[in-house]
Amino acid sequence: MKQPFLEAGKIVNTFGIRGEVKLQPWCDSAEFLKDFKTLYIDSKPRTVASARVHKDMLIVRFEGVEDVNGAMLLKNKVAYFAREDARLPEGRYFIADLIGSDVVDENGAVVGKLTEVLDLPAGQVYVVQGETEHTIPAVPEFVLGIDPGENVIRVHLIEGM
Repeated sequence: MKQPFLEAGKIVNTFGIRGEVKLQPWCDSAEFLKDFKTLYIDSKPRTVASARVHKDMLIVRFEGVEDVNGAMLLKNKVAYFAREDARLPEGRYFIADLIGSDVVDENGAVVGKLTEVLDLPAGQVYVVQGETEHTIPAVPEFVLGIDPGENVIRVHLIEGM
């Protein structure tokens, strides 16, 4: 079952004196989060009054938070967004939906289960746990197809993976 709420990021500090906070994104970018009208903190919806990107962070002001004292109450909280509010481009998936997927090779042989996705400077790498652990670059040369409905990722392995 897909989670109805996904982690957007963590509020790491206040920003200025007008009640804004710095949200460190835990997704592709702060830009992705910029247009959400509602974020959830402590399981409660919080209406976003304004949001903008600043140095890879999302600067957010929530309705009802008018000064730095109100913003301080949000520091170190995790913000979530509702899955139903998110729109992903074709062929893009939430990592949370891929974790636990069966990973099979091009012949259908089971390689293992996807346990982690590493964000490295050169790109994402899938960590697959089977009889042995495999690290597979998340690029079309090695990831042949993803079917989140069936929970299956098809891959092409080479020697040393």
